[in-house]
Amino acid sequence: MSKAIERLHVSPRMSQIVIVNGFVYLAGQVPDVVNASVSEQTYDILNRIDALLADAGVDKTYLVSATIWLTDPKHFAAFNAVWEAWIPEGQPPTRACVQSQLMKPGCDVEIAVIALADSRS
Repeated sequence: MSKAIERLHVSPRMSQIVIVNGFVYLAGQVPDVVNASVSEQTYDILNRIDALLADAGVDKTYLVSATIWLTDPKHFAAFNAVWEAWIPEGQPPTRACVQSQLMKPGCDVEIAVIALADSRS
């Protein structure tokens, strides 16, 4: 097991990507489009996740786990419609989805994922 830790998109508060011990960890992603429908917010976040995974040298086929926070259970169906269209068929990660108040006003969804690092590189 390597003790090397690679951090990408680092700010004083956090890293958006941490790669360690064969895994890629993404910080929780929230939408730029606030006060929009949950579908729009979810599309926005999933596009960001695609870009961050690419920066880490992997894609969504490497996902092993996802944690989702929704502000209200009424958003569950709309979220799932977008999520299921985005996930590659037959390759869903493990997943937890909970209701939570989120810290960014106008934000109804947050997603954090963990992916397997590309061992081919």
